[in-house]
Amino acid sequence: MSDLVLVDSCMWIHALRLKGDRDAKLGINGLLQEYMALLCGPVELEVLGGAGKNERKKIKDYFDILPYRKSDHKIWRAAVETSWLLRDHGLSVPWNDAIIATIAQAYGYRVYSEDKHFRAMAEILGIRLYKPGYMGMYDPHG
Repeated sequence: MSDLVLVDSCMWIHALRLKGDRDAKLGINGLLQEYMALLCGPVELEVLGGAGKNERKKIKDYFDILPYRKSDHKIWRAAVETSWLLRDHGLSVPWNDAIIATIAQAYGYRVYSEDKHFRAMAEILGIRLYKPGYMGMYDPHG
């Protein structure tokens, strides 16, 4: 199990907006200060794919310094099985959420997300969701 926290795209988007969510900004800042924030391909695609023309380079440069978890063929195959399991439990989620949850589950990462899909997937898959401490400080047990 790893202490790293896989930060979901919704949290990055909230935090990167000029008038974005204060709690998301504090939570990500706390993870960054402790070198605990983790990036993966599906999150990078969602954030950079939706970035405005003037912000792309800044975000890309920022993401280049984060630890990165690659997704090989085994992870993508496992994501298919994750999707089937979720559907068998009556839960349909976006494909990107399924692969992010699969990566977290496979490597024991916690997920920092406010997305309702992750709360529902956590109950079925047993993935751990991250909750920052006071004023966004990194919480190793959060």
